[in-house]
Amino acid sequence: MKLRHGDAVMVVSGKDAGTESKIAKVFPATNRIIVEGVATAKRHQRATGEANTGGIIDKDMPINASNVMIMCPDCGPTKIGARFDDAGKKYRVCRKCGGDL
Repeated sequence: MKLRHGDAVMVVSGKDAGTESKIAKVFPATNRIIVEGVATAKRHQRATGEANTGGIIDKDMPINASNVMIMCPDCGPTKIGARFDDAGKKYRVCRKCGGDL
């Protein structure tokens, strides 16, 4: 999976298509990600002590990583490429403009 925690992404498929946000959590084993403010569901939460009150909360649910595209700061939604420097370190690059992501 080429996406990482904190990446700016755009949702390209589903009910929240067109939404731009950041990745909150990544699950590489299942190829799913949680994007802030996307795929929100109502969940009933029990009160767990005095500090945490119960009630109905909004919770962001995981979506498939194939439903998002990473946002390049220069050219917008793009695919991810790779390049290696002289020391052999791998960098993610924009497929459109070639800039680092």
